[in-house]
Amino acid sequence: MKETYIKDLRKDQEITDFFMAKTIAVKVGANGKQYLDLVLCDKTGDITGKKWDVSDSEYPALISIEEKSIVKIKGIVTEWAGQLQLRVQRIRVANEQDDQQMIDFVKAAPENPHDMYDYIVSVAESMEDKDLKNLCMRLLTDNRDKLMYYPAAQKNHHAQLGGLLYHMKRMLMTGQRVCEVYTNLNSDLVSTGVIIHDMEKLNEIQSGPDGIATGYSFEGQMLGHIIQGVKSIDKLTLELDFPREKAIMLEHMILAHHYEPEFGSPKKPLFPEAEVLHYLDILDARMFDMQSALEATESGEFSDRVWTLDNRKLYKPSEGED
Repeated sequence: MKETYIKDLRKDQEITDFFMAKTIAVKVGANGKQYLDLVLCDKTGDITGKKWDVSDSEYPALISIEEKSIVKIKGIVTEWAGQLQLRVQRIRVANEQDDQQMIDFVKAAPENPHDMYDYIVSVAESMEDKDLKNLCMRLLTDNRDKLMYYPAAQKNHHAQLGGLLYHMKRMLMTGQRVCEVYTNLNSDLVSTGVIIHDMEKLNEIQSGPDGIATGYSFEGQMLGHIIQGVKSIDKLTLELDFPREKAIMLEHMILAHHYEPEFGSPKKPLFPEAEVLHYLDILDARMFDMQSALEATESGEFSDRVWTLDNRKLYKPSEGED
């Protein structure tokens, strides 16, 4: 039975427990020595691990460990660059006698994928704009199987089973409320932007039905989901005989949703719905990262530094405080 979860780890803690080897490789450091580099995970999160000074006698056993294997680790929790890291002393692959359950090692969105998908479909079906409705329904139907398990990232926000659906659903819920306040917004256009903006992550990221991202596809590495998304929508809108102005506006929403060139967007939003899409995206990403960090933090304490939040430490209020 698994006893130590990643969210509960603390610096200098000695552990002996089971984790999933999300990624694993033997590398050579600047000093010319071999070391084991891995990312360990369980249902509560990830942690990087290092086993230094791998000897030639250890090498065959270590390179035989496959990604996504359940491994037993003995090690010490350390800190590097403001993040917890595990210094591995011993590692082996779990066997049948260890009786480990996969449910302990797969991080999943807190909602049922079928329920999230049905909600998103209901938003698409309720659209008054028939062009946008047909486009969204086509994308949701064609990609249904993958959407049921796909993560929204390899390491950052919503990197979990069903994470892409969870990200999409919460953005839609927030977007609908924003449209109630800012009545000049075209709510169908906002919702369509949410549904399409990250859809090509299905082809950018490599993931199996367990929802664990193991890397990026060739096209994903060369182009990224933003350019892949623009290509996909351009092709599909031509196929659907879409009004060209509306098609270009959708492509712009995908192109601009990261807002800054250094994050992949060569254009900033040029109309209100595109602007709103960016802030819906960044809001949901930041709330996810904040919630994840604070879940692993004791009341009345500060979290570890969160790289995706400009290396900030977050504060969790004491329980019972007004």
